Amino acid sequence: MGRYDRLRHILQLDPEEDFLEIYRLSATYEFPWDFTRSLELALYRTYAVPSIGRLLAHTAELTDRTQKRYDDTTLLLDAVVEHGFASDEGRTAIRRINQMHRSYDISDDDMRYVLCTFVVMPKRWLDKYGWRRLSPVEEHASAVYYRTLGRHMGITEIPGDFGGFEKFLDDYEAANFAWDPDSRRVSDSTLALMASWYPSLLAPAVRGASKALLDDSLLQAFRYDPPRPGVRTLVQGALKARARAVRLMPPRRKPHYARQNPEIKGYPGYPTGYSLADLGTFPGQSERGLGGCPVPHGKA
Repeated sequence: MGRYDRLRHILQLDPEEDFLEIYRLSATYEFPWDFTRSLELALYRTYAVPSIGRLLAHTAELTDRTQKRYDDTTLLLDAVVEHGFASDEGRTAIRRINQMHRSYDISDDDMRYVLCTFVVMPKRWLDKYGWRRLSPVEEHASAVYYRTLGRHMGITEIPGDFGGFEKFLDDYEAANFAWDPDSRRVSDSTLALMASWYPSLLAPAVRGASKALLDDSLLQAFRYDPPRPGVRTLVQGALKARARAVRLMPPRRKPHYARQNPEIKGYPGYPTGYSLADLGTFPGQSERGLGGCPVPHGKA
């Protein structure tokens, strides 16, 4: 198989009908590392919206149990990618996500914004640091995939195409990004988590490299000092060099799912398996049977 053969296959598919297959090929064969990093950044961006940052700080899930929250979020979202919307695993994962969200007072606009970050940030990351850019077919399929996920989560007024997702994200951030001390606490905890994945001596460098990937709007919202130009140049240059190296590598033969990432640490039991129904938080144990998917599961 040639380096671009899988892309040629993707271009033969219909992004409206084959969106799950296309998204799975992009996320698990073509760009698994890049999708992981860009989706981490997507979730991280949401903290700069004070209503989201304050809620996450209030639950303490991303300040006191940061690794577990990271693991559970990744594993639940990954289950839908791997198994599809109509599968038992996909339905269980969506049910758990909905149970958690419905335990809190989250505005429709905030839910819609978070969904938009999942669509827009991977493309923007790959435009800068990918071994190739997303094709229009992959871009379209990503929008349909998350439009479908949003529908299963009961989110209303979901944008109809990638351009709509992008416009909503940019407009929402311009109107809502702001300083909040709780948001800053959640941000600091997340940067500390990322640093913990590496030897302790590298922790300051990892934090500095992470901040070098943040745009000015995020830096200002969290009141971080801007990174030195040389640091930003070094970090971005390293990622672009990685992209050039990956471009020369043979195509991946097996899918790589997020659950296989070394960043997934979890609590005892993850190395030997886990139950999707037990992941996440249970603010009201009596609600474990509630909050399922609001749409039928007759097809993907």
